[in-house]
Amino acid sequence: MNQILAATISTLSKSKDLLQHLKDEQLCDASVSPYYSCVGSHIRHILDFYDCIIHGLPNELIDLTARKRDLRVQEDCAYAISNVERILKSLENIEYEADKRLAVVDDLGQGKMTVNYTLGALLAQANSHTIHHYAIINYILDALNIAFDDQSFGYNPTTPVGFTSN
Repeated sequence: MNQILAATISTLSKSKDLLQHLKDEQLCDASVSPYYSCVGSHIRHILDFYDCIIHGLPNELIDLTARKRDLRVQEDCAYAISNVERILKSLENIEYEADKRLAVVDDLGQGKMTVNYTLGALLAQANSHTIHHYAIINYILDALNIAFDDQSFGYNPTTPVGFTSN
């Protein structure tokens, strides 16, 4: 398996680990300011991103604005786990060609636009996007006093260990 695909699968697998650790009430607790989002909404958003990739691959057109937004994912841990497993299985079955050209539709704040990507670049972006949302999830978990024992969860591997602003 290619390193980019393996890293993506490894990172996304952490969603399943987290979901097995949470109760439904914790998944959908949106009491943390300033944005009042919940862990589940971030997991749903991550899975939406991967669903867009998986559904667009056959036509080589990935529309990142065509998200499912299945609200049950952010409310039901067991249902969310089944969706993570479904996406992981799909990723494991991708015929990986790092330089395969794809058209990717996204809205960067000025309306939809199409950008040319390679499959490798898109999966690398999806992986970084997932880590970014894990960092936000870590803030929510901390505010809710929920311990999750994974020191790498939400940390980009390039982040210096022990980095402080001093």
